[in-house]
Amino acid sequence: MRIRRGTPRIIGELAKLGISLCKSTVDRYRAPRSGTPSPTWKSFLTNEASAIASIDFFTVPTATFRVLYVFVGLIHERRRVVHFNVTENPTARWTGQQIVEAFPWDSAPKHLIRDNDTIFGFEFSKRAQGMNIKESKTAYRSPWQNPFCERVIGSIRRDCLNHVILFNEAHLRRILESYFDYCHRCRTHLSWAKNCPEPRATVPPEQGRVGAFPKVAGMHHFYTREAA
Repeated sequence: MRIRRGTPRIIGELAKLGISLCKSTVDRYRAPRSGTPSPTWKSFLTNEASAIASIDFFTVPTATFRVLYVFVGLIHERRRVVHFNVTENPTARWTGQQIVEAFPWDSAPKHLIRDNDTIFGFEFSKRAQGMNIKESKTAYRSPWQNPFCERVIGSIRRDCLNHVILFNEAHLRRILESYFDYCHRCRTHLSWAKNCPEPRATVPPEQGRVGAFPKVAGMHHFYTREAA
C-alpha cells in the first residue's frame, strides 16, 4: 500500500517512533501525484508574456526646477515600451487616457501589473475594466514585484537622463523618443540572447568596414558594416 502523506510529516512521525529514514526511502513508497504537474511561476510568466503588461510613473527634474512625470507602458513579450507620455500634473483622467493609447482594443493585454499609487483611481480602473484588462496590484513598497518596468526605468536613467539637462516637456519627449528608438532597434539585451526587441540581423565581416552612427544626441552609437 502506498503512503499518501507528505514526506516531511512521514519522516517526523517515524522519528518519534525511533525510526530514522532518508527522504529517498520514504519517497519510494509514496503515491505519485494525480494529474499533470502544475507549471512553475517562471514557466507561467514565460508562456503568458504576450498577455502581460506593466505600467509605472517616474519623475524627472528640469533645469528650471520643475518636476515632470513620465508614464511608461511595457509589454513583457520582448520587453518593449509600447507607450510613454509626459505631464507636469498627472490626473486620474489623464492616466486613464494613457492606458487607452498604450493598448488599443485589438492589442489590450489580459493582465496589467501596477502599483497602488492613488493616481490609478476609479477613472483608470473603469477604463481598464472596459478593455477587459485584469489589474494586478503590487504590494505596498514592493517595487521588485514590477521588475520589468523598474528595470526599464533604471536603464532610462543610467543610459540617458542622468547625462542630460532637460528644459521642458518637449525636450524630454524628444530625448525619450530617440532613446526608445535606439533601445528597441539597436541596443542589445542579455535577456534576449544579446539581440534587440526588434531583432537585428548579424552582418558578416565580408560585408564591409565597421561604421559608427550616433544615436540619442550622440550619447550612444549604432555599429554596423558599410559596404565599400
